[in-house]
Amino acid sequence: MKPADRYLKLVEWSDADGCYVGSVPGWLGACCHGDDEASVYQELCQIVAEWVDTLTREGQPLPPATAGKAYSGKFQLRLSSDLHQTLAIKALQQGESLNHLCVRLLKEAVQPSA
Repeated sequence: MKPADRYLKLVEWSDADGCYVGSVPGWLGACCHGDDEASVYQELCQIVAEWVDTLTREGQPLPPATAGKAYSGKFQLRLSSDLHQTLAIKALQQGESLNHLCVRLLKEAVQPSA
């Protein structure tokens, strides 16, 4: 595996820009764009490879890897006691656990139905 392969590369359609935009979450923001998704991905891969080469040549550390990262499915969320109470009551009213309610609300927020 090449060092540049350690980074998650995203190419997404941007309604605001009217084209595909490539980025590396947590490292490089929108850094290339174009009308062809595959071409934008190829350009993005080249940009990441060049950044890795530059940082390595200058003796600077590479950012932490983001591709292929394993997630446990657990994370701790800090919120106000008022919000905690509101969510707990809403879960009781709907006959579901607080965890299930929060998972459902988060899914709805990041994966809106078509």
